[in-house]
Order: sequence, then structure tokens, then C-alpha cells
Amino acid sequence: MKIGLTYDLRQDYLAQGYSLEETAEFDSPATIDALEAGIQAMGFVTERIGNLKALMRALTDGKRWDLVFNIAEGMHGFAREAQVPALLEAYAIPCVFSDPMVLGLCLHKAVTKRILRDLKLPTPEFSVVETMADVDMVDLDYPLFAKPVAEGTSKGIHGASLVDGRVQLRHACSTLLERFRQPVLVERFLSGREFTVGIVGSSTKARPLGVMEILLLETADQLIYSQDNKEEYEERVRYILVQDELAAKLSGLALDAWRGLGCRDGGRVDIRLDGNGNPHILEINPLPGLHPIRSDLSIMCAFQGIPHGELIRMIMESALERIGHAGSATTKRELVLAA
Repeated sequence: MKIGLTYDLRQDYLAQGYSLEETAEFDSPATIDALEAGIQAMGFVTERIGNLKALMRALTDGKRWDLVFNIAEGMHGFAREAQVPALLEAYAIPCVFSDPMVLGLCLHKAVTKRILRDLKLPTPEFSVVETMADVDMVDLDYPLFAKPVAEGTSKGIHGASLVDGRVQLRHACSTLLERFRQPVLVERFLSGREFTVGIVGSSTKARPLGVMEILLLETADQLIYSQDNKEEYEERVRYILVQDELAAKLSGLALDAWRGLGCRDGGRVDIRLDGNGNPHILEINPLPGLHPIRSDLSIMCAFQGIPHGELIRMIMESALERIGHAGSATTKRELVLAA
């Protein structure tokens, strides 16, 4: 059985002239090394191939895989996270994590929120600003929160994202529209505690991996989980594993969203409480970061004594079961890593 892994290596894009912000979601060699080690521990043989363009060349050259472990984020467009899975789908090659439709839906936060509303799941009230003329149409109570509609890793989220009036909202939207060339999601700001819920598995077999609270220290940008707070989390953020009645409630809510959107194998659901302690879903991440130390899922696992390799095994076994194969290798199978 031959398995491939697709990913975007950050250093490759930096070498092409892309900025640190543009490449914030891409992976480091340490992530790929850890993935490779985790998969080798399952008994698979590993080989690295390439990113989307390298994958295209490989497919054109006639290469095929039985399964691809996909963590490629893509660079351009609302469908950027769906590009690799869509290409694989066209060749009838299954992949780990969610399918292209789900990845496209979840990257566009406004579309995600509309589906959550249809599922009767709580999410903050929102508006979408496509042009500056739309700012005057926003009819929500302040304070509000503004961010790009289709970015990850808190890109575009800074102190100015939290706005208390129309003037600040216009400034935030103007800056984001110019900077990211995409609509701005404006939603009601929730003043309560913030959590992320890890999930492994698909459909009825999906289960919570843990609930982690995000606490901002005095050195952090206050009230918001900004890009700077994430990048400098060791000095700005404290994480706490939550294991109480609230955690059970948040886990149930996250699973409802995960299953309702059709997410697969592993990821996160971000949730924040309002001023009355009611939980609201902020967004769903079906393509989670997998750095062995820095990523939220890895931190969550470390709190519970779960090695990074075990996290990779759980994700792999979910995908292998889903496509009808055994969860671990009894004999050496070939794993192809697409970089």
C-alpha cells in the first residue's frame, strides 16, 4: 500500500519572495520530520515527493498512491485548501482529512457560519463587508470583531480587529480589504473565555481529543487570540486542559458541528463564550496544524501524555478505516510523502 503526504514547506515560499505573513500557515521541516517519524513507527516506509505543483508533475508522470496524507494549505483563492484534495479526487485517490468540498466551505468563515445557523448551532451574529459601502449596512451591536473571511493562523487579526464604533470599523475594514483582497467578516465580539476542541475520527466515530482553554497573559494583545499572540505563544499565552461539565458541553457542541459539516479524521473547533457564559462556535479547522510542539492539537495531546506519534496514528487509522484498510502495517508498506 503506497501512501503520500502533501504539504507546503514555508521555506520554499519564502525563497520565492513571499512574506512571513503570506506563508504563516505553511509547514516547517520539523513538522514533516515528525510526521514521517510517526508514520514510520506504524510500520510504513516513507518517501517525500512535493507540494501541489510537484504532485501535478508526479501524476502527469504516472505516479499513483493508495492514500495521500494531505496537509497542504495552498496559496491562492478561496479554494486553496481544496486544491490538492480536488486534484486527488479527480484521479480517484483518497486522502487523509476532509474532502475538497468541506475544506472550501470551512475556509470561508461566512459560509461556515451560515451552515452552522442552518444546523441550529450557535455562532456569533455577523455581516460580510465586500466593499467599503457595505460598512454602513452593518447592523450589529458593538463591540464588533473584524477579520479576513478566508484566512487561518489568525492572519489579519490584530489589536485593531476589535472595534467599538463606526469609525474604527471603517478603518479596520479598509485596512483588511486592501491588505488581503477579500471580504471582511464582521461579527459580534464575545467577551467570555475562549477554547479549542480537538477532534479525531469521522462521522459517528468522531470523538473529542480534548478541550483546551486559551488564556492571554499580560504581555499579550488583550482580549483576542491574535497572530502575534500565536507566533509568540510561549511569552503571551497560557493553555489549560479543561475537564469539567463545561468541557463536556463544548465537546458535544464541537462534535455536532464537526459531523454537521462532514469533517473527517482530525481537526479542531474553536469556541468562545459570550458575557453570559453561553458558547458560540467561531470556526472549524478541518486541516489542523501538526507541528510536534507548537500546534494546538500537539499541545493538547502533550497535556494528556499523548505523544505526537500517537496523534498521527489516530488520524491515520481513522482515514485507513474509512477507506477500508487496516489501521497499522503488519508488514512494511510504502508511505510516500509529498512535499
